[in-house]
Amino acid sequence: MAKADKATAVADIAEQFKEATATVVTEYRGLSVANLAELRRSLGASATYTVAKNTLVKRAASEAGIEGLDELFAGPTAIAFISGEPVDAAKAIKTFAKEHKALVIKGGYMDGAALSVDEVNRIADLESREVLLAKLAGAMKGNLAKAAGLFNAPASQAARLFAALQEKKATESPAPAADSEASAAEAPAAAAAEDQAPADAAE
Repeated sequence: MAKADKATAVADIAEQFKEATATVVTEYRGLSVANLAELRRSLGASATYTVAKNTLVKRAASEAGIEGLDELFAGPTAIAFISGEPVDAAKAIKTFAKEHKALVIKGGYMDGAALSVDEVNRIADLESREVLLAKLAGAMKGNLAKAAGLFNAPASQAARLFAALQEKKATESPAPAADSEASAAEAPAAAAAEDQAPADAAE
């Protein structure tokens, strides 16, 4: 590849890193061209699946300010750059990997932090955004105006908010109905304040 072409490729990959809401790094050794096409179809519009040389990916990640992934860039590397809901794309990749053992999930990156294989799998195991929002709305007992602000939140964040709400409700002593509703409304706000740190799928 000519020097100019390499520079263009690096710039393109760096831009994908910057624009992605999350990335999943995989090794595709043994997958056919047809398999790769099938994987791309399963991801739909939520992600692009890019095959690239490790030297170029490392340079692109560095230019994009992505740290902690260099050790993953070994062997035949392909990266899913997720532009939509991370949970949906992670589910598609995990499902494909179960059916095609040649695809190996090596890790990922989300919210400014590297993800381990286990963390990627935990994201994939989260319930869909719609299910989580329905649970939040029910748990908040009529405080739907406050819940409305969560409808643009990623499912990974919504899952943590719902878990925090449930834990708070479980540890609180019985209170009058009015107080219980107030507490239910406050729990997501408190969880959201604590959620400013990089997302951890294990939370």
